[in-house]
Amino acid sequence: MSTLLLIEQILNGLQFGVMLFLMAAGLTLIFGVMGLINLAHGSLYMVGAFAAAAVAGATGSFLLALIASLIAAAAAGAIIELAVIRRLYDRDHLDQVLATFALILIFSEGTRWLFGSFPLYLDIPSALAGPVTLPGGIQYPAYRLLIIVIGGVIALGLFQLIARTRIGIQIRAGESDREMIAALGVDISRLYTIVFALGAALAGLAGALVGALQSVQVGMGEPVLILAFVVIVIGGIGSIKGAFVGALLVGLTDTLGKVLLPGLFGAFMEPAAATAVGSSLASMAIYILMAAVLLFRPTGLYGSA
Repeated sequence: MSTLLLIEQILNGLQFGVMLFLMAAGLTLIFGVMGLINLAHGSLYMVGAFAAAAVAGATGSFLLALIASLIAAAAAGAIIELAVIRRLYDRDHLDQVLATFALILIFSEGTRWLFGSFPLYLDIPSALAGPVTLPGGIQYPAYRLLIIVIGGVIALGLFQLIARTRIGIQIRAGESDREMIAALGVDISRLYTIVFALGAALAGLAGALVGALQSVQVGMGEPVLILAFVVIVIGGIGSIKGAFVGALLVGLTDTLGKVLLPGLFGAFMEPAAATAVGSSLASMAIYILMAAVLLFRPTGLYGSA
């Protein structure tokens, strides 16, 4: 493999990792602060993608489509937190899993009812459709580079939000001892709604950004949700830093595995067999990574007991 191709695949891995971070950041906040297993988080990713595709189709503006994805996903998150999730905080995890799985079915059928069963398509803006030249003469798609930049900016913003703002202090305190901050006068119900809406908005934004790279269709959030759970297990539950590092590790492992492993087996196998075996092992690589991390750090890279 040439150096230029390797660098391009590393950038692809970073782009994939950044998208996973947008999913996992909200998920780890929700689980860390509320102790809630939210299987419907992937549906909020889908809501953002469909909202963006619908607004882009109606207005032709990609910026308005991104704003619509944030608003739609945050509103959907706040509504389901108020109507359903709020009743699950004191229930065991099995009840949470069953209730949020039911929400997946409701969102899927509701989306199918509104938009139909056929996929929608969200076009990349013309200004970002071409490649940009990076140092070393590397040609890389401008839109994918934008996703990496947006993810980095959001990660920095979340770090600042959690570490330096009043709401961030409340979130961290709620993660440690929710009864104590409620006794100190913090409106814990309002805090939970804000956290849930924030996590939903990040998932919706991820769906909108990725919607321009693939078709927007019902059920698109569930495969990403599985990878987001892998990310927060690797990074540590409740840690934004862990979600960021874990997402980049998963993105790079998955992308480079799919490129490098078939070539590795191609040295002593038929090309078709090498591709099949290499692709299968590449799909397993992120779970092998998760197992290796848990073997040495059962709480994840940045998690606490």
